[in-house]
Formats: sequence, C-alpha cells, structure tokens
Amino acid sequence: MKTIGYAAHSAGADLVPYNFDRRDLRPNDVAIEILYCGVCHSDLHTLHGDWGPQPYPLIPGHEIVGRVMEVGPQVTEFKVGQNVAVGCMVDSCQDCDQCAKSEEQYCRNGMTPTYGAPDRITGEITQGGYSKNIVVRKEFVVNVPDSLDLSKAAPILCAGITTYVPLKRWNVGKETRVGVIGLGGLGHMAVKLAVAMGAEVTVISRSMKKETEAKELGANGILSSSDAAAMKKAASSFDFILDTVPVKHDFNTYLPLLDVDGSLVVVGQVGPMEEIMTPGLIFGRHRIAGSLIGGIKETQEVLDFCAQHNILPVCEMIPMEKINQAWKELTTSNPAHRYVIDMSSLRLE
Repeated sequence: MKTIGYAAHSAGADLVPYNFDRRDLRPNDVAIEILYCGVCHSDLHTLHGDWGPQPYPLIPGHEIVGRVMEVGPQVTEFKVGQNVAVGCMVDSCQDCDQCAKSEEQYCRNGMTPTYGAPDRITGEITQGGYSKNIVVRKEFVVNVPDSLDLSKAAPILCAGITTYVPLKRWNVGKETRVGVIGLGGLGHMAVKLAVAMGAEVTVISRSMKKETEAKELGANGILSSSDAAAMKKAASSFDFILDTVPVKHDFNTYLPLLDVDGSLVVVGQVGPMEEIMTPGLIFGRHRIAGSLIGGIKETQEVLDFCAQHNILPVCEMIPMEKINQAWKELTTSNPAHRYVIDMSSLRLE
C-alpha cells in the first residue's frame, strides 16, 4: 500500500513528507486509515536520539485513531468502516507467560513498538502514526467506543494507558490521597482518571501557575515543590504519587510527601535520575516503582473507562504541516494538554 507520512532523516532533524509502502495485508491484519494521531514526548526523545541510535528515516506516532479500510481473511473482530485505535505496540511473541497474561508490553521476547523496530516476520522497520495509513496485526487493534470524540481520543492510547495502569495496579480509589507530579500530557490524564476513580488529587508542580488548569481537571489544587514551607507542611500527606516528569529530577524532593507504606511510581523519565538517599525509603517503608504502558486488554479497558466517565484529554488540534512547530513548543515547555494531528490535509504526493 502506497502511503505518506512525516519522517525524520537524522537525529534532531525536522520532520518532512515521506512517501513509502505499507506491507500487503497478511491473513490476520487490519488496514487502517489514520484520522488522528497524538504527539508524545517519547516521539521527541526517540527521534532526537536521546534513547540511542535510530533507523532513519523514521515516522513517529503511537497514539493512533482511525477507521478500518480492509481486513485479512482471518479477521472477524473488526469490519470495514469501524472506528479503531492502535497504541504503543503492534506485535509480541504471543507465546510467553507475559503475553498469556495480557501483559504484552513485558513480552519475554520483546514487544514490537509501533515505530522504530524490526517487523517480527519481514524485518522491515515499523513506521508510526504520523502517516495516512497503517497495517497492524489484529491482536493489537482496539475498538473505539462510539461515545468517544474521535478527534480527542488518540492520547488515551499512550498518555491514558500509561497513567491508568499504575492507578489501577496500586488500587487507587475512593479517598486515596494522590499526588501527580507534573501537569503535562501525562499528568493531566492522570488527574482526570484518578478523580474518576474517587481519589483526592493534588498536582505537584514547580510553581502555582497551572493552578487554574489543575482545578478545572478536578484536582484539589497545586502543591508547589519550590515552596519549602508548603512542602514541609505536606509531609506524609499522600498514599500514592505518580511521577510524570519526562526529564531528570530528584526523587528525594518528593519522598517525604508519602505517608507510611506510600508508593511513588515513575512513568515519565526514561533515563538517569539524581542519587536517591535511602533514609527517605527506610523511615516510612516507602517504595519507588516504575510502570510501562499497558497490555492490549487494559488498553481496551481504559478506552471503555474513559467512555463511561466522559473523560477526554485536553487537546490542541494541529494540521500535519505544523508538527515541527509543535515539537519546538514541547521542547521548551510542558503544556497541560496534548497535541493531536489531524491527518485530513495529508495527501500522497
């Protein structure tokens, strides 16, 4: 299938139009016309080479919402015209214990990311959702509930599932005292989801400038991490803290905020952190843990949860041609919304 996307041809380069071929449908494949694709911080990190060399030219994008164009002969779960979505993975071994538990993100043989990895059969490099079409194995396609606004649903496929899974796994619920560090693309979804679960939510940020946005999302307010007096007063006031900050920072700032047996779970930074002082863990039986997206079953679950509770990301819609401008904005700030690309202007050249 001939199609077009926006690709980087080297580390840090601008994205430019790139014509390429998607594979022919295998018997268990779904071909999708991409309508919208969310923009994630990990797109920047990957294509800038922050996480190592990449197989350029490379098209990013793993928050994909679209419509089924064609299905292979073994596909009965989806039909032409159906609204569907694809997240951060497009394949896994399907044979190991983790895949059997619907935890494909932890596949013992390595899951296949939506972009930048070899296809498990042909070895060709997967290309992501900043494009007009995609072909995906049926097991990695999920249904988009009819009540969700397609133009705003895409970020649920990464920002939504990444924050939903730890909230669920750490049993966040009614009256759980939750802190969310950072109010960007991940953080604002964490607030909305935790509030829907019944938690008492506070945003933890370097300043108070996003207080209005935090309250509009349902949080009680903001705790400024640069206000020493406020931080001291807030000691032992959280059962669970979700850390969404995507750059190197210091856990020691936040550990005193946890109550006894509290957990701080990292979903933002992938890379080095400041040295941890163990008294912050020992004197309080605190935990620092990490969490990686979610499996396909939980991805469907979070879409259904968002539909049930009328949860949608705060989105700024952009045409494909404005992607480099949006990336520059993300490198200099952490807006309390998610950019979403409208693919309607993308045409084969």
